[in-house]
Amino acid sequence: MPKVSLARWIRFSIAALVYVLWVLWVGNYWLLPGVAIVFDVYITKKVPWDFWKRTKEGKKPAAWIEWVDALVFALVAVYFINLFLFQNYKIPTSSLEKSLLVGDHLFVSKVSYGPRIPNTPLSFPLLQNTVPGLNTKSYVEWPQWDYKRLKGFGNVENGDIVVFNFPTGDTVPVKSVNPDIYEQARRIGVSRSYTDKSLMNGLESASEWEKLNRYRELGKEYIMLNSEDYGEVVYRPVDRRDNYVKRCVAIAGETFEIRHNQIYINGGKVENPDGLQHFYHVLTDGTAMNSRFLDKMEISNEDAGRMSVAPGRYIIPLTEEKADMMKTYPFIRQIQMDEEKVDSTGTVQAWPYSKDYLWSRDNYGPLYVPKKGASVDLNMKNLVLYDRIITAYEGNKLEVKDDQIFINGEKATEYTFKMDYYFMMGDNRHQSADSRYWGFVPEDHVVGRPILVWLSLNKDKSWLGGKIRFDRFFKWVVNE
Repeated sequence: MPKVSLARWIRFSIAALVYVLWVLWVGNYWLLPGVAIVFDVYITKKVPWDFWKRTKEGKKPAAWIEWVDALVFALVAVYFINLFLFQNYKIPTSSLEKSLLVGDHLFVSKVSYGPRIPNTPLSFPLLQNTVPGLNTKSYVEWPQWDYKRLKGFGNVENGDIVVFNFPTGDTVPVKSVNPDIYEQARRIGVSRSYTDKSLMNGLESASEWEKLNRYRELGKEYIMLNSEDYGEVVYRPVDRRDNYVKRCVAIAGETFEIRHNQIYINGGKVENPDGLQHFYHVLTDGTAMNSRFLDKMEISNEDAGRMSVAPGRYIIPLTEEKADMMKTYPFIRQIQMDEEKVDSTGTVQAWPYSKDYLWSRDNYGPLYVPKKGASVDLNMKNLVLYDRIITAYEGNKLEVKDDQIFINGEKATEYTFKMDYYFMMGDNRHQSADSRYWGFVPEDHVVGRPILVWLSLNKDKSWLGGKIRFDRFFKWVVNE
């Protein structure tokens, strides 16, 4: 072996240390022989790893080869950074206003809760599930790996803002992704059953779980038959489902409840985060709210476009601070927070969409959030709460025969959870599609925690008129 410089030994030592630490972190010790490859790259150089850049004459490779080399290296680096360290995420909707704003670009830490080994490891970097413009998958479905999470700095805690894969985004009609197919199917099924009573024959005295499943069957059948409107229905693995960002308002093992817009955990009142926003009914003396006033109240053009109810009457999303400020203006006659009451007529308003649980957006629960290893008694009433956990998230076969529950062919009167679950909500409480409408978030869907706003663009402003929110540059995301 030719003499090796001290600099090469130092580079090898650093690379080998990083590689060994990575193997220990991943926990796959079959990768340890890879140290030999690192040794050859830096020290022995027996294998021509850069063969594509070598020329017969020993001259400098063509420019296009160097560009391809740089591009491949960048893509591989981005892939591993995205996979194990952090990724970029842009806030698309107002569900977390005013905590996080539409147009905020975030660094999302994967190591906060531990990065996941991908379910679909072969994918194009920076693309979640489709290639823009081509309407084709950005990943290869084979191979698919089981869920595994590496060691992180901590666990999801109550109050954390969390990025996660949309749980009910597993089956998607590509032209109509919001609301999810299960809620779309339920609404369509209910509508079809009203117009054709025969579709529900034999289910007049059935349980709410059986009726709900029938509604969804009818709706899915309609969606599949009308592909020109809804598009192709595709299945997405966990890590390829759309990314959502919400605040965790209840962790595994807690009992969650909302009373009159106020959250309670295990019966105790929870301190509200700064920036919490609700709808307020506002009555003026007839004075119209101009754009300068709305800008002062930090109301977006999107919200302003749909806030007018009648002349002098508005429904406006406001923080408590902005509501108090608005009260000081002489043309404001009345201002009161909106509250969606539980429907006494039996009309379902929120998940699990059962008449046995007449909950609303602002009066919800109490609901137990499942914890790994904990067990619950199962019956035909509470099956609507846990059926998706049993089947879609934890991979069991669920059947109901003569009002008896069978899991994997065996009669079941209780169920033991295999994962922790979370309840997620937006801080913009009356404009957030969250767990109140689609249920629990499983631990294997958790992506990471936003830690920093590195760029923020206001879609309502021009480039010369304040589009860039300079005051939000490098703003830490505070969980409170």
